[in-house]
Amino acid sequence: MSTEVKVPTLGESVTEATIGEWLKKPGEAVALDEPIASLETDKVAVEVPSPVAGVMGQQLAGVGDTVNVGAVIATVEAGGAAAAAPAPAAAAPAPAQAAPAAPAPATASEDGVTTLSPAVRRLVLEHGVDPTKIQGTGKDGRLTKEDVLAAASAAPAAEAAPAPAPAAAPVASGAPGRQEERVKMTRLRQTIAKRLKSAQETAAMLTTFNDVDMSAVIATRDRYRESFEKKHGVRLGFMSFFTKAVALAAHDIPAVNARIEGDEIVYHNYLDVSVAVSAPNGLVVPVVRNADSMSFAEIEKAIADLGKRAKDGTLTIDDMTGGTFTISNGGVFGGLMSTPIINPPQSAVLGLHRIEDRPVVRNGEIVIRPMMYLAMSYDHRLIDGREAVTFLKTIKEAIEDPTRLLIDL
Repeated sequence: MSTEVKVPTLGESVTEATIGEWLKKPGEAVALDEPIASLETDKVAVEVPSPVAGVMGQQLAGVGDTVNVGAVIATVEAGGAAAAAPAPAAAAPAPAQAAPAAPAPATASEDGVTTLSPAVRRLVLEHGVDPTKIQGTGKDGRLTKEDVLAAASAAPAAEAAPAPAPAAAPVASGAPGRQEERVKMTRLRQTIAKRLKSAQETAAMLTTFNDVDMSAVIATRDRYRESFEKKHGVRLGFMSFFTKAVALAAHDIPAVNARIEGDEIVYHNYLDVSVAVSAPNGLVVPVVRNADSMSFAEIEKAIADLGKRAKDGTLTIDDMTGGTFTISNGGVFGGLMSTPIINPPQSAVLGLHRIEDRPVVRNGEIVIRPMMYLAMSYDHRLIDGREAVTFLKTIKEAIEDPTRLLIDL
C-alpha cells in the first residue's frame, strides 16, 4: 500500500517551497519520520519526514520544482522496511569484527554522490572534509552532524598544507585559466535579492553615522567576563549592551520601532530584535523576541542559540518571522563602515562595525581609544532626521556610560 508524502505546513504566510534535494531514492528503505526530501522556502530549509516506515516510491516532483503546501511530492510503499531490516542482522554473525564496516564510510548512491541532509552538507562545505571518507553512524550509515564535526577535529593539521598542490594540476595540463560556472540561485537567495531591492525602491532610505568609544563596555566585560560566564553559562558579549541600548533609545523615539502599513503607522510597545547572522546559505535574521524585557544573560543566551542553529541549518520559520528592529554586526567580518539596508517592513536598522584604536581628543588632549563606527539606516517617510540623530546619540551615550542602561537614562 502506498502512502502519500505531502508538503507540510511551512509557517504563516508561506504557501510554497522549492524542492532543494531528494535525500532518498526510489527503492531505498526509509524509517518513520526519517527525512526524505529537503525543501527551500523564502526563509529557511525544511526537511520533509516520511509519514511511515517502508520503501521510497515515486518522486512526483524534481529538484528545483516549486510545490505548494499540501501538494503530494512522493509516495512511500509500506512493508518494504520490514523486509529490508533483516539484511544487516544477517551479517551480524560474521566473525570479521571491524572489516564489514570499513568499505561503507557513508551511504552513497549508484553515481557515487553521498546522500547528505542539508545541515550535514553545510558542515561538510564549511569544514572542507570529504564525506566519502567518513564512517556514518546514523541510520543506514548516513552521516550525522556529529560525524562531520568529529572528522574535522580529528583531521591532522598537516593535511591542510598540501591542499593547494592539486589546484595547480589543471593549469599544467593546459586547461583554460578563464572559467565560468553557472549556478541557479537558491530560493532563499532570490528572496533576499527581491526584499533588499524592494526596500530600496519603497522606503525613502537614509543613513546617519556616529562613532562610539567602547572603552567602558570593554572594561565592564573584562571585569565581569569570568563571573558572568560561570553564573549564566554564556559569554558576555557586546550584542547585549547594544540591544539594551536600542531598547532604551526606542522608548524615547518610538518611530524607530514602528512600521508603515498602508496609510497608517503601527507602533509597537515591545521590541523584537532581528539579529543578522551569517549562515551557510546566506545572511539570515532570526528574531530575539521581547528583547526590551530581557536581562543581559537572557539576550546573550538567545543570540548564541540562534547563531548556533543558523550554522546548523535548524532555524524554523517561526524563528525568522516578525522583528521590529534589526541589528547587523558587520564588525565580526572586519567591516569598518557600511550603509545597512532596512529589513522590510521594519523602518530602521543599526549597523555595528569593527573596533579599532584611533586617536581622539579628550579634555583637550589626544588619546588613543577603542572606537567603533555606528550606522543607522532608516525610512525617512516615518523617521525624521532629528529623531534618527537623537536615537543614535542615545545609543552612543548608553554604550560610553553603561550605567545609563541600569537606571534607564
